[in-house]
Amino acid sequence: MRTLLALIACFGLLMSVSSFAQDISPDQVWQEPWGGVPEHYQLWDYPDFEFPPTLAQWGIQRLDVRATLLQLLGNVPARPKPLNVRTLAREEKDGYVVEKFEFDNGFDSVVPGYLILPEDLNGPAPAVLVMHGHGSSKENILGTEPSSQTVGPMLAREGYIVMAIDNYFNGERRGKGPSGEIEMQDRGPNQEMSLFKINLWFGRSLWGMMLRDEQIALDYLLSRPEVDAQRIGASGMSMGSTRSWWLAAIDDRIKAMVGVACFTRYEELIEQRRLRAHGIYYFVPGMLQHFDSEAVMGMIAPRPFLALTGDSDSGSPLSGIRVLEDKLREVYDLYDRREYFESVVYENTGHVYTDEMKERMLDWFDRYLKK
Repeated sequence: MRTLLALIACFGLLMSVSSFAQDISPDQVWQEPWGGVPEHYQLWDYPDFEFPPTLAQWGIQRLDVRATLLQLLGNVPARPKPLNVRTLAREEKDGYVVEKFEFDNGFDSVVPGYLILPEDLNGPAPAVLVMHGHGSSKENILGTEPSSQTVGPMLAREGYIVMAIDNYFNGERRGKGPSGEIEMQDRGPNQEMSLFKINLWFGRSLWGMMLRDEQIALDYLLSRPEVDAQRIGASGMSMGSTRSWWLAAIDDRIKAMVGVACFTRYEELIEQRRLRAHGIYYFVPGMLQHFDSEAVMGMIAPRPFLALTGDSDSGSPLSGIRVLEDKLREVYDLYDRREYFESVVYENTGHVYTDEMKERMLDWFDRYLKK
């Protein structure tokens, strides 16, 4: 029942961009490599990660990459055990049931979320952890605040259990950072900045804490008897896309993923002068002392990975997309699973989540999570 796509089409192009809006027209996005970048930054030593020639060598190197990634995320506290989850409400909809819940992350927050269950489940079902974008919230995934990211009901009607939570500075968590209600994230990254700063003081990254919350959500998702633990997907748009591929890189419980936008290599962000296209949450201290983003994404192999990106999205330089495609094909070839990685680049398309992208997302999960 994919007719929901038609109902939300009118919202798609208007509400899909993050709060760091793409204010550059497509014909202005790309420039000559390093054009306008001061010479000192051009001369820096940027890492170019190379995958080894054999699967055995990669099996060893992969362990080192995983350990480095976890170290770079900082001194992230252990996840709470047992889980402290409360169900706040349950409502029947057309073809699915919505449960609103919250969990205590055991450190600094109570995290609200939605669990969307298909009606008439007959045994454990596949599930997708859907992550919202920078200027969005779980409400956008569910559709109580419709946007192009409203994919929860659509997935549920196709037989998927869906979970979505609010990120640290979005939705119901606004005004609950270290400065409380004076920072509501209304007209700039105020709460986001405070969270970034306070975590740095304690040797943690905000990004690491955001991923920790998603892992706790995953812990809860897998505790539900309705969920098939061997058929878990991750997906999102923009900031949610980046969370998806990072989460899949550090947590093998994710069995397939689809990222919409933000298929990004970091050197090319610098080359194209697009660092401002991403919020401060995005930056992991020390990252480029070791490797670029291909090392993170390579950790997903051989699990299915689909990237859907516009060629005019200033947060995802096209030159970087092409480098990532070549490098990721190399690592998937080590497993003889090239068909498990696919990158689709849409011409004359910016930072959006289109109906055609949703169809591809559904087809990908149907192919790899409904076997």
